[in-house]
Amino acid sequence: MNVEIAELRQLLKELIISQRETKLLFEETDSKFKETDSKFKETDSKFKEAQLMIKETSAQLKQTDKKVKEAFDLFTSQWGRLMESLVEGDILKLFRARGIKVHNTSMRRKGKYEGQNFEFDIIAHNGTETVFVEVKTTLKVKDVKDFIVKMKNVRTWLNMDEDEVIYGAVAFLQADASSELYAQNQKLFVIRATGDSAAIINDSDFIPGKF
Repeated sequence: MNVEIAELRQLLKELIISQRETKLLFEETDSKFKETDSKFKETDSKFKEAQLMIKETSAQLKQTDKKVKEAFDLFTSQWGRLMESLVEGDILKLFRARGIKVHNTSMRRKGKYEGQNFEFDIIAHNGTETVFVEVKTTLKVKDVKDFIVKMKNVRTWLNMDEDEVIYGAVAFLQADASSELYAQNQKLFVIRATGDSAAIINDSDFIPGKF
């Protein structure tokens, strides 16, 4: 009987020790969970800070991009006007030398016809003959094609008389992909602008198309 009681006491003692060890293990595990949770919260806080910084940086980049675009548009606009002024200064003498006795010029003629907007950079005229000039810093084949479409509509858009003789011309500082040759083949006058002047580069026997 005493042996059984002794064994029971020993088992109880071992059980108590085991419970204490389990309790310590749980407390240690809970501590680690709390530590991990704290680290997660800290990481989450840093992640939110990083997100905020990214948003702020993105906003700053958008603002910078907007300013760069505005500056580029301003430069492009001013450069375009400079090109037009350069060409316009020589336009009358250039066409007179080709037998077209124009004596007046107009710049940036804008309008709208049946909901369609249009604009012509330079117009040289004398009452019976008119030359429409498209000015490009870099002339491309697409520019020539678009201009041809405009020229086919110009008489309607501007309500011009049937007996008015209409010519087309493109002026440029540099040409891309032989666009100047394409323009000549389309019977357009081709004007190359240089540092301080402009010149018609069509052959002397060139016969312009009439629109």
